[in-house]
Amino acid sequence: MPATKDQIEAARAQETEADEQEYVTAPLAGHDGVTKDVRCVPAGYWRASTIRALNSGNIDAFMEGNLHPDDFEIFENLDPTMDGFGKFVADVSRLSGESLGKSSGRSRSGSATRRN
Repeated sequence: MPATKDQIEAARAQETEADEQEYVTAPLAGHDGVTKDVRCVPAGYWRASTIRALNSGNIDAFMEGNLHPDDFEIFENLDPTMDGFGKFVADVSRLSGESLGKSSGRSRSGSATRRN
């Protein structure tokens, strides 16, 4: 079934957004010890869909959604270990000025409650 006009326009908008997107560059270590720099969307701009993919264990979808389109093949060829992937995500987070695992939301212990 051919794409609709709206689908074509949405795809063009995504391409334009990707072209204008700033990336951070971080090293990614392959399973064989080879390390290459790849460009990734800053952690604060990761889409919810890519986080869901990561949470469900789909690292390929996470990386495809967040790496620069020209760098996804590098990721595939490097075939990083989980340690290498984890270090990469931590490096991107640090370079993005984000802190993984820390929510900026209000904590329960900080709320005032009256006790009798």
